[in-house]
Amino acid sequence: MPQQQRDNNPHFLPPQLPETPEPPRHGPTFYPPQSRRPRSKVAVPQPPPPHRDSSPPPPPSDHRPGTSAAPLPANFVPQQHPRSKPPEDDYIDLVPPQRQPPKAQPPPQPPRRSGPQGQPHHHHHHPHLRVPSRTKTNPLAWLIAACCTLFWILVILALLAILVIYLVFRPRNPKFDISSATLNAAYLDMGYLLNADLTLLANFTNPNKKGKVEFHYAVVDLYHDKSPIASTYIQQFSMMNHEYKFQDVHFVTSQVGLSADHSQKLRTQIENGKVRFEVKGLFRVRSDLGGILKYSYWLYSHCTIMVSSPPTGILIAKRCSTKR
Repeated sequence: MPQQQRDNNPHFLPPQLPETPEPPRHGPTFYPPQSRRPRSKVAVPQPPPPHRDSSPPPPPSDHRPGTSAAPLPANFVPQQHPRSKPPEDDYIDLVPPQRQPPKAQPPPQPPRRSGPQGQPHHHHHHPHLRVPSRTKTNPLAWLIAACCTLFWILVILALLAILVIYLVFRPRNPKFDISSATLNAAYLDMGYLLNADLTLLANFTNPNKKGKVEFHYAVVDLYHDKSPIASTYIQQFSMMNHEYKFQDVHFVTSQVGLSADHSQKLRTQIENGKVRFEVKGLFRVRSDLGGILKYSYWLYSHCTIMVSSPPTGILIAKRCSTKR
């Protein structure tokens, strides 16, 4: 067989291994940055390059003992398989490592100098530096501060004195009460005009054991079903400590107009023998605690009384209260 036909015949070619496909790459491959520390290069003796001749190297033969190797064609080229992963030297570090700025260190403080006895060394001021001068306080400010201080001292002393006097005298409010009542007359003219005559015996009491009480203004009003029907004035009087005093209070009403419902209610009470009235008092009182402390205040009294039918109406029930 001629040599050319033998070379072109595929039956005489050695078997070729299938190529291993390289995995696809979807982007640039990055490897972790290597340290910037220079590597020490060590000279490694390289073997001398082999002598290349024009003839290709003989392929590896599967020679087995007892068998004869098959002859290879003259134009045989050995198949080189691509490496699956290139060495690290083939890649370039595309992302340089980020360097952190060095931490700021506090400036060094100069050591404290001390004198021979361990006392701190006093530095002399520079002649060109200006030291702020102390401004003098205005005398008016000192006067205002002194007046404020004196005022608050007087207020505190006055409060302490009032507290002591209160604990010593124990002041109490006077009381207003009704001892007796007489309904002399009560009738309706023309069915809605009220004419009445009522006499009260008021009892004023000073419960203080130490201190005098004076009534400068005293007004007593008479009400029926929350409607005012009469008013009277009491002259001023004084009371010593732990004293009580009676005062006659006379009410006279003439032609006081009432509503139809009010007139019917009053007529019913007179027929039943239980007429109900309200007595309200307003008093201006002045207390004198041993001549040391004098103060004035208002007193409000409210009494509810029930009397029998006129002309001999007498007091049946009462309820009184007095407060500031």
